[in-house]
Amino acid sequence: MLTKGRASTIKQLHDKKYRQKTGLFLVEGEKSVVELINSDYQVSEVLATKDFLSKYRQVLNTKQIRTEAVEQGELEKVSSMESNSATIAIAKQKPVSIPTIDKNEITIALDEIRDPGNLGTIIRIADWYGIKKIIAAIGTVDLYNPKVISATKGSFTRVELSYVDLKTFLPTTKVPILGTFLDGEDVHTLAFPANGILLMGNESNGINREIEKIVTKKITIPAYGRTESLNVAIATAICLDNWKRNLSK
Repeated sequence: MLTKGRASTIKQLHDKKYRQKTGLFLVEGEKSVVELINSDYQVSEVLATKDFLSKYRQVLNTKQIRTEAVEQGELEKVSSMESNSATIAIAKQKPVSIPTIDKNEITIALDEIRDPGNLGTIIRIADWYGIKKIIAAIGTVDLYNPKVISATKGSFTRVELSYVDLKTFLPTTKVPILGTFLDGEDVHTLAFPANGILLMGNESNGINREIEKIVTKKITIPAYGRTESLNVAIATAICLDNWKRNLSK
């Protein structure tokens, strides 16, 4: 049974300052925790129901991960998820590193994405399309926010995300930079380059004007209805789909 003190410590990992202080973060839900266990992240502890611990006993023992059996109700009290019926894991954050952009791949750049669900979904979309790296402006929501991790559905273990000053970093990449704008070239007819960076803007303000100057080509998703904008995660998926399909022709 979780003590009040132990539960309070776990819940503090919902807070960015405490995550930064400890270098730890939470992963919640069976699918995401299993992905974590099978990744190269260092797992400090897994708190789970007896059913979960029994189901994954072999891999937990093989990786020598500390475990604690808890009731579902206890998990739900410390979880950020509306319903968590199986497990929570505590893991160590990876060291901050300077990203390297491979000239033979597609990379995503994010200009201050603020919504945790959007960032998590973009990471999941990147994983679906085989994108290995995302570079994000400093003002982008924290990767280790529990809502971000949850929205990735485990894809955070396969997609590297780095925080940089886009204004100074992007010019050093020496690859085409395609930014999304309302007045850009149609993604349905555009001849995409073999590689480059897909730059997505902030949910409310789009791409910063200073960063706009660095963009090699402006692109757009044509509207056929009357809504003013698309969700940034959906727009990312549409752009990547058109880019990938264009390259496969």
